Formats: sequence, C-alpha cells, structure tokens
Amino acid sequence: MDHAELTTEQVLKRDIPWETYMTTKLITGTCLQLLRRYDNRSESYRAALLDDDGPAYVRVFVNILRDIFKEETVEYVLALIDEMLTANPKRARLFHDKSLANEDTYEPFLRLLWKGNWFIQEKSCKILSLIVSVRPKTHDGIIANGDASHSNKKSTTIDDVLKGLVEWLCAQLKKPSHPSRGMPTAISSLSTLLKEPLVRSSFVKLDGVKLLIPLISPASTQQSIQLLYETCLCVWLLSYYEPAVEYLATSRTLPRLVEVVKGSTKEKVVRVVVLTLKNLLSRGTFGAQMVDLGLPQIVQNLKAQAWSDEDLLEALNHLEEGLKDNIKKLSSFDKYKQEVLLGHLDWSPMHKDPWFWRENMTNFEENDFQILRVLITILDTSNDPRALAVACYDLSQFIQYHSAGRIIVTDLKAKERVMKLMNHENSEVTKNALLCIQRLFLGAKYASFLQA
Repeated sequence: MDHAELTTEQVLKRDIPWETYMTTKLITGTCLQLLRRYDNRSESYRAALLDDDGPAYVRVFVNILRDIFKEETVEYVLALIDEMLTANPKRARLFHDKSLANEDTYEPFLRLLWKGNWFIQEKSCKILSLIVSVRPKTHDGIIANGDASHSNKKSTTIDDVLKGLVEWLCAQLKKPSHPSRGMPTAISSLSTLLKEPLVRSSFVKLDGVKLLIPLISPASTQQSIQLLYETCLCVWLLSYYEPAVEYLATSRTLPRLVEVVKGSTKEKVVRVVVLTLKNLLSRGTFGAQMVDLGLPQIVQNLKAQAWSDEDLLEALNHLEEGLKDNIKKLSSFDKYKQEVLLGHLDWSPMHKDPWFWRENMTNFEENDFQILRVLITILDTSNDPRALAVACYDLSQFIQYHSAGRIIVTDLKAKERVMKLMNHENSEVTKNALLCIQRLFLGAKYASFLQA
C-alpha cells in the first residue's frame, strides 16, 4: 500500500516481532514485558496501564524509535503514540515526567520529520507539536526534559526542536510532501506553535509569512474553511509580533482579510479575522487602508447579524470606534495620499476643491515629489479610465497652483505620458489629458479660459 495513504487503524493491525527484537538486544526484557501487556489490548485496558505506569510506556516507545529503524515498526510505534494522545491529549505531559529527565524524548520525532515517509512525517509532526506545546516552562527555556543538564549526553534543546519544526513546516508550505495533506498539516501545527516567541521569530526569518498570504481567500467546503480558519489564526498570532506586522503591511494581507470577512458566514472565521483587524488597526497605515477598503460599512453589516460570540461582538464595537477615530484623524491630504498610493483614484470632492490645492502645495513636495511620481506611474500602468482621467486632472491642478508646477511636471517627464492619452478611447480621459497639456504649454490662466 502507498505509505502516503496509510491510516493509523491499518498500521495497528500489524503483528510486530517484539521477541525477535529482544533476542537481537534491540529491546530489553522489561521492554518486552511492558509491550506484551499493552499490545493488542482494548482502549480501556491500555488507558488503565497508562494511568498506572505512563512514563514507563513513553520510555519504551521513545527507545524503540531511537534504536529501531525498520519502517513498519517505526510506523507502528508512532501509531500507538498517536492513538494514545488522540484519546487523551493531556497524556502528552507524560513525555515531561521527571523520571524521563535523562531521556531525549524530542530527538526521534525531530529526526523522523525529515527521514520518514509521509505517514511517519505527519505523525511525528503531530506528536512533537503536542509534546512541545504542553512542556513545563523553564526560566531559560533550553532544557529538553526535567533537569537533563547533569547528563553527559547532549540533549536536544527546545530551541533545536522549535527551529527544526519551523523549518519542516515552511518546507511543507513551499513543497508539500503529500498533495492534499501536507499543507493542512503544516498550517494546523503552526496555528498552535505560533504562540511561541521563538517560533514567530524563526518563521519570519525563514520568510514564512509570505507563504500564508495566498491561503487567505474565501472558502466554501468544510475542509477549505478549516484551512482558512487556521491560516487566519496564524496571522492573528503573528499580528502580536512587530517584525511580522511590518511584513503584513507591505503585502496583500489586509485586502485579503477584508475580502474574507466580507464574504464569510462561519462565525469562527469572522471572529479570528475581526480580532486580527482589531490588532492591526492602530499600527502604521493599517487604519487608513481599512477606511479606504470600505471596512466601516462592512463592520456595520457584520454588526447587524446575529452572532453568539461575545468576544466577536466586543471586537466589532472596538473596530467600529477605532475606524471612526481614523476617519476623523485623516486630514484631507492623508485621504488623498492614500487614494493615490493605492491607485484608487476617483472624483472625490478634494480633487476639484481650490482650497485643497492651495493649502497642500508644500505637502506635494514631500519625499522628492513622491505623490506626483505615483500619479505619473498611474498614467503608465493603469487600465482604469477613471483613474487616468483623475491623474491627468490632478497634474493640471498641480501645474496651476504650484509656483514652479510647469517646470516640475516637465522635469518628471510627465508630458510624453499625458500626450499619449490625448488619443484615448475614453472621452473623460482625453478631455483631462488635453487640459493638462494646455496648462503645461499655455500657462494656468489661459488653460482655465479654454476649459471654461
């Protein structure tokens, strides 16, 4: 059978020759005795054994994974551990029992992440993620189990484990080992592990944030909704980490999150996206972008729906108030700047307001006339007739109101771009391109006379 499609149930039907392993001294007599008591027993019987002697069984399982490399046996022991933890996730704490202080319980799973087939990789990831997440927190965070520092053996530190896990998870996001399960396995594990500061740091350093962005899109099937939810959960956890926020600010994350929250009906998805937006609201230009993306109206629509989650309702209220504050804080030039930088030009009132142009001439000089340069880029790159018409008009306004407007616009090589648009198929574009050229060649007063 294809190892990628193996199930735990199928693996657990195998007969493993434990006696042979004892004969070849790969396991001890005590180990064999414990396995005979545990193997092929009912779940309730195994539960009683784990209640009485759980750490001893963990030692047996870890030692087998460390010393025996036969694939069928490795799969079998991983299936036993997976079954044990699935029945009761709290059993993961058994791996941190003080009696295992000298056992390197992390190493076999970390090694198998890279060495095994998909069944082995998937189980190792799931088990290791759970074991790590329930570990007792130490002051330095580097001891593998208990107080293993007095051991002569070099133990795998928690830093080794977390970094190794993140590397494997990023590798799965780039090129999954399994076509349908690689990505969901990685995202599910990340949604737990990104609570760890070291994981956030390693994930950002490995450029992992950009691997999440394409997964933020509206979902319909149950499986895709779960993947979307866990991806958004990852982004929410990253929204508490400044270097990750800096990356989110320069990517398409915000428009994607807004698109998801606008179209999703699944409460847990809406909740985690709204909490993420709430976190980002006060950072950098996120608030202004949210206003530009129409989030205030979306929040109003969401508030009108019957949600049962109190945290979601509270976050929506917080988001609503924060967006109102942002709208108040945004000066007319801030709004204009956002409009230009996002390329969403429209005939909002400020474009034709003489006061706006007289008051903001010095603002246009910021960053070596950045806004003018972006307007000129829009003339080259936009396919939207409205944006082209408004860009031409704004350049003509700058020429009219800035004392050196004609010289500056000419030096920025705008004339050639505008002239090309004089033959545009859209009459609004040709009209405003003509106005701009008139002001460049003839001067502001004469152009105004011609326009009238």
